[in-house]
Amino acid sequence: MPLPDLKSSPSSRLAALGIDLPAAAPTPIGAFCNVRRSGDMLYVSGQGPVLPDGTLMRGKVGIDVTAAEAREHARLVAMNILGALRDAPGGLDAVTGVVKLLGLVNASPDFERHPFVIDGASLLLAEVFGEDGIHARSAFGVGSLPNNITVEIEAIFETGAVE
Repeated sequence: MPLPDLKSSPSSRLAALGIDLPAAAPTPIGAFCNVRRSGDMLYVSGQGPVLPDGTLMRGKVGIDVTAAEAREHARLVAMNILGALRDAPGGLDAVTGVVKLLGLVNASPDFERHPFVIDGASLLLAEVFGEDGIHARSAFGVGSLPNNITVEIEAIFETGAVE
């Protein structure tokens, strides 16, 4: 995987990669916000695989959905995470690195490829942020997720100093 030109902004790197973020971040489905800043850190609430038209990618990985399909869903989740950052105060271009992801896979009890699935998100973030996109991570399976979505990912990012 080629590393991005780190002299350019994350938005410029996305454009160079031919990646279009959704027009708006998905609306939270509960009493929370998409992004919360604390000091130099941005905490992104769990995001799901939502297409720009609002369609949810649903199903149980290992039964209804293959690991490869779920990996693409995780990439879509990363795009939604980046969209949430773009819409947050300071915007996407204030982000200097990825700290940690927590990836949840709506999986059958015998499914074992959780890291493979969440790599869909991790690899996209590495494409956008280079070495600063390589992060700590946990990935595991759960018995269900809201609206029967396949994948949910929350993330922590670092930014420059707060002005």
